[in-house]
Amino acid sequence: MTTVDQAIADQGLTLPEVITSYVGGESVPVEPNANQHALTFPGTGERIASLQEDDAAAVANAVACARNSFESGEWSNASTAARQAVFRRAANLIRAHATELALLECLCAGLPSSHLASRQVPRAADNLDFFADYIGVMAGETFEQLPGYQTSVTRQPAGVAALFAPWNAPLALASMQIASSLAFGNTCVLKPSEYTPLSILRMVKLLEEAGLPAGTISVINGSGGVTGAALASSPDIDRIAFTGGGATARQVMAAASEHLTPVHFELGGKSANIVFDDANFDRAVDGSLVNIFSNSGQICIAGARILLQRDIAERFIEAFVARTQSLKVGNPLDPSTEVGPMAFKAHWQRVLDHIARARSDGASLLCGGEARVDLGDGYFIAPTVFQVDNNQLSLCQEEVFGPVVSIQIFDDDDEALSLANDSRFGLVGYCWTNSLARAQAFQQQVEAGTLWINTPLARDLRAPFGGFKESGIGRDGPRQAAEFFTEEKATITALGTPPIRKLGETSS
Repeated sequence: MTTVDQAIADQGLTLPEVITSYVGGESVPVEPNANQHALTFPGTGERIASLQEDDAAAVANAVACARNSFESGEWSNASTAARQAVFRRAANLIRAHATELALLECLCAGLPSSHLASRQVPRAADNLDFFADYIGVMAGETFEQLPGYQTSVTRQPAGVAALFAPWNAPLALASMQIASSLAFGNTCVLKPSEYTPLSILRMVKLLEEAGLPAGTISVINGSGGVTGAALASSPDIDRIAFTGGGATARQVMAAASEHLTPVHFELGGKSANIVFDDANFDRAVDGSLVNIFSNSGQICIAGARILLQRDIAERFIEAFVARTQSLKVGNPLDPSTEVGPMAFKAHWQRVLDHIARARSDGASLLCGGEARVDLGDGYFIAPTVFQVDNNQLSLCQEEVFGPVVSIQIFDDDDEALSLANDSRFGLVGYCWTNSLARAQAFQQQVEAGTLWINTPLARDLRAPFGGFKESGIGRDGPRQAAEFFTEEKATITALGTPPIRKLGETSS
């Protein structure tokens, strides 16, 4: 088995004993009295480094650095061509360092390194290339319908953005925040999860190597209650973009409200995966496995509620359970691993608690349901399948965020739709059917920001992404990012000398 030390040595890396924030192009010195968090490798539970927590004063310093950088104009006033060039060079550097970045993310998040190297790291590069393309074709608007006047509409950067990146897909999701804020000339302060800072810190340094001016991005580290709270409540932040859970989002929104800071939230889901009896059976099984067990189930877009039409239910359950039991669970450094550990111990225990509650609530356990203690001291859980007949169980209503799925049986389209929409979340949905009419009907009626029909997890970056209900506020996407991360300005210019009323002029 590949060990942490071996993997690090193979990449020629040296991890610092204490990881600190990165402000103004430099790592902040270690403070002997600062609070520290242990970083552990989820595959073994062993400590790999410590993370120094930034207090309110440190956060204020990072925000001030971002403000000074913005006002200097070096990036905010840079030409579109200059920003494009930096983004493209950075994308190429990310691809060139894919194996290194995948390892750093694997060490913190426990995601299978092979998956990271083949999908999530390239996605980070793609995000930068995409926004480089987009800003090259953006155009303002001109209106001449008002006689004697011309009205032009332009956009300018909002200022300093606070970015909160999650722990479940650090590079892929942080890079989207970075690209969509920097593309329009903003500067930013980025707070990664205290569990997963390494890959993000490296990516930021690669951006600077590509030509991004030092100080354009600052990275701060620490817990949500200390570092995150200080960032969200800063009066000198112009935009807040947060990806994570609803409970923390409410705290961020409350803090932002003190200064009326606009917020963008991409939150959780409890998405339905609907399989009709006319679906391509094999594709539906394959896709259902992918959309729940990718990232070890730690994805907001997981198809965590499988809804099966009765005529195919028995056959589907048999096939799905057999495939689930065959999944390769193990060391995320092993390229053959399909399902890795939970990202950190507290989350591992949380997922196990969800499983225990489901069993006590009467859900029927079909496979899994226990910690994989045979794999050592890592945070492993056997991929778990329950069958339920009550959509009000906590298993069906609360986001588990792990390799746990429920199966329910329905009889007709109306029942399937009712079950799918019976949730306070509305991020995504999945529908497997060969009926065009049914697909079109569900496309209109499923309460979700994204619906995948006969496919799992495809993404066109030109399309908006976000959720209904408690799954978020706003959307990711090029036009949506432009609207959020810029201020729109209308300028009205007189053409010639249209008349102006002469107020106060005494008539003769």
